[in-house]
This record gives sequence, structure tokens and C-alpha cells, in this order.
Amino acid sequence: MWRSISFFNLYRMVLGGMMLLVPALFGEMFSLNVHDRTLFFWVAVAYTLLVLISVLAVGLRKPRTTLQLAFQICTDIAAIALLTYFSGGVQSNLGMLLLVSLALAGMIGRGRITLLFSALASIAMLLEHGYAVLTRDAAGAQFLQVGILSTSYFAVAWLAHTLSKYAVASEKLALRRGVDLSNMAEANRLMIQDMPDGVLVVDERGVVRQSNPGAERLLGYVFPTNVKTQLAECSPLLDAMFAAWRQNKALGHEVLRLPGTNHPVRVRFLPVQRDGFWGVVVVLEDMQRVQEQAQQVKLAALGRLTANIAHEVRNPLSSISYATELLQEQEHDSKQARLLQIILDNTMRLNRIVQDVMQVNRRDRLRPESLNLALRIEEVVENLCQVSQVSRSVFELRLDPACTAHFDKGHFEQVLWNLCRNALRYSQKLPGSVRLHAFAADGGRVVLEVSDDGAGVPNDAVQKLFEPFFTTDASGTGLGLYIARELCEANGAMIEYKRAIDGGACFRIIFRSDDES
Repeated sequence: MWRSISFFNLYRMVLGGMMLLVPALFGEMFSLNVHDRTLFFWVAVAYTLLVLISVLAVGLRKPRTTLQLAFQICTDIAAIALLTYFSGGVQSNLGMLLLVSLALAGMIGRGRITLLFSALASIAMLLEHGYAVLTRDAAGAQFLQVGILSTSYFAVAWLAHTLSKYAVASEKLALRRGVDLSNMAEANRLMIQDMPDGVLVVDERGVVRQSNPGAERLLGYVFPTNVKTQLAECSPLLDAMFAAWRQNKALGHEVLRLPGTNHPVRVRFLPVQRDGFWGVVVVLEDMQRVQEQAQQVKLAALGRLTANIAHEVRNPLSSISYATELLQEQEHDSKQARLLQIILDNTMRLNRIVQDVMQVNRRDRLRPESLNLALRIEEVVENLCQVSQVSRSVFELRLDPACTAHFDKGHFEQVLWNLCRNALRYSQKLPGSVRLHAFAADGGRVVLEVSDDGAGVPNDAVQKLFEPFFTTDASGTGLGLYIARELCEANGAMIEYKRAIDGGACFRIIFRSDDES
């Protein structure tokens, strides 16, 4: 509002300057209609000085805007009424200048105060003409002209106020719509940025207006900030497909391999229609990720199915095992005893497989806690030595007492037991054959390495180590390392294989950091 009042004062300064300059420049012509040229001049001077005072007050922002506006309008009414009287009355038409002041007051002011200003202006002009009739024998018939002028004051003020009210309402509506559009644009930007698929927003001229990290990853191109990039610059193949799609909308669902990635990518074009063709949204769908998601769904369904089957198989296995043990208590020849032992061994092996499968199904039942690795590893090693009946000296522990891991206690013991048992099985079982080393790596992550002095894993078997039912031991189930990987992933850790320095096997568990917990 202060800005509007400043512009109003600018108009009043120009008006005051004209009142001072016109009599000086057109003296002979102007003096024909001026009854008292000296008083006219001094009224114009006083008006100009009051305008300058208003300019100073507006610059100081004192007093408040409503008082400023009222003072300026009242000043205009009084000054123009006096100037009208000294310039010969209503026929000088100086009263028309109040139309501008009242119109500006209607646009700046709030409420119906503009009608008060119009009433004051009408009273001032009626008093001016009435005084002129009494003192200067002005024509009484000109009261009609004054009445029409007063009516114009009310009409102009009310019209300006109404237009101003609609303008303010439109401005508020536009502001709200602008905020809504800004919020929607920000929401769209966040959604596009977080989408795993690549997204490009391209206008009708082939200029990329928006992109996300997924598109940069699939295209192998980093889009510069605040710089317009042509689609042909980042991917000539996509630009050619875009041109072909514009000619034939049936195209645009091809699966291809972009130069920036080796993954199969499905390209889709979604037209943006806004009063005609505006542009297109190019969706780059990573088919490898889709296939992995589908595989995960299948594995989850298969896991539930196998868990149910395993649960149903346990009861028959228990019965077979119990019956075999009863038969072994009876007298049999060596061949029959051997057959019974084969049955018992295989039922025990099937029972271990069932237990392992059910452990995989329980991977999501997490109760993570902060574990002191030095204490937990010491306990697991002691128990393993007692169960396996090996000397404690076979295990060499180098554990940082400050190392902790955020892990489910039961899962951690199961993973460590599996790794240590495998290392013990393939090691030479000499002092220090199995080594456990826990330390803090760069980036704040804790690492646990379990290595042995055995022959290591053959190169052709390294890629299949963590696959289910893959084993290099005839008596194994092939689920130990697979379960270890699943439990590590469920707890936010990662397990990997590398060859030890002395040629043996080394399995490394990289725990998640405290910031990721």
C-alpha cells in the first residue's frame, strides 16, 4: 500500500507543478479566467508544500497508511475547491481534477471510506459555488453542473473501489494458486527424483526440461544445472526414437540397450497435451530391475511354499528316524545294519535341510541389538571347540574390544557358527589355522573376517558360493552360506568372499554403520 501512496504523491507533485507553471507560462491567456491571480498562486504554492510534506511522511512510513491517504485526499479537496473559486468557478472545470484523486483513493483505500471522500468533495464544490453566487453573482443555474460533477465523484469513487476489490481478490486467488502450483511442482520434482526408473521431461523442440538421477544412470550422461540440453546431446538414439514416435504414436514401447548401460531398457513416451502438443515424458524402465523384483516375488512365494512343505515333512522324518532306531536295537546281520544306518543318516540329513529351510523363512523376525563382537565371538568359539572337540589354539582371535555391531543376536551366532564350522572343516586344524579378525574400517563400518589355511574355494565355484543347495561337500546341504547371506542382508550387513593371504578362504562380514542403524 505504501508503494501505491508513493505513486499517488507523484501524481500530486506533477499537479502542483502544473498549477505553478501554467499561470507563469500562459499568463495572458490564463488571467482571463482568474479572478485573483495572486491568491491562486499562493494556494498552488501551499498545495505543493503540503505534497512535499506528504512525500517526506511516506518516506518515513509515519503515520499509518490510512491517515496518510485521508490527509492527502482532504488536502486535494480543499486545494482544488479554492483553486476553482479563484479561477472563476465551476466553469473553469478544475473540479474535474478531483475525479482522478477520488479514483486513486478508491483503488488504494479499503472499505467504504471512499464514499466519505466523495461526500466531502461534493460538499466542498457545492459550498464553493454557493459562496461564489453570494459574493460574485455567479449563475445559480450552474448548480446543476455542480450536482452532475458531485454525482460523478460518487460514481467514479465507487467504481474504482469495486474494481480494486476485485483486483485484490484476484491477486489473493492468484497467490493461493501460485502457492498450490509451487507445492505441486515441488511434489512432482521430489517424486520424479525418487523414482527408480529414468524420467525425462522433453518439450516439443526436443529440449530436456527436467530429469532425474535414474535417467542419468541409464543414459550415462550428467545433465548440467540451469542449462538447456537437447535430447540429441544426451542420447541421439532417444532423439531418433522421439522423432519417429511423433510421426507414429503406436511406437515407443521398444526394449533396447542404451549406450550408457548394459541393462535392457524399455522406452515409453507419454504425451503432454495442453492446448495441443506441448511435449512428452520419456520413461526409461530398467528391465533388469523389473526382472529382479519379479524374481524376488517368486522367491518369496517359493520360500513360503518350501517352509510349509518343510513343516509337513518333519513329522514323517521323525517317524522314519524313530522306527529305524528301533530296528537297530534288534539283532541283524552286517548288511541289514548297514542299510538301517544309511536310512538313519539320510533322515538326519533331510532333517537338517528342513531346519535350514525353516531358518530362511524366519529371516524377517529381527530383534537387533548392539553386540560387543569380542565377547560374542569368544563365546561362539568356545562352544564350537567343545562341540567339535578341537583345541582352542586352532582359533586365532584378533578382536578390537571397541568393535560393536547392530545385529540380531540369534542371527549373528548362527552366521558366525556356520562360517567358523566351515573354516574348521577345510583347515589343517593346526594352531592358528582359523583366524577371526574384527576391526573398524574406513567410513565407520566394522568388519569381521573369518579365514582359514585350507586350499580355498576353486575359481569356478566362487560365483556359486551363496546360491542355495550349492556345496562342495558331499555331506553338506548347500544352504549354510545362502542362509548366512540372507541373515546378513536382513540385518543391513553384507557378506563377501575373498582369497586369504596364505591361499585359504576368507569370508568378510561388513556391518552397517551407526549412522545407518
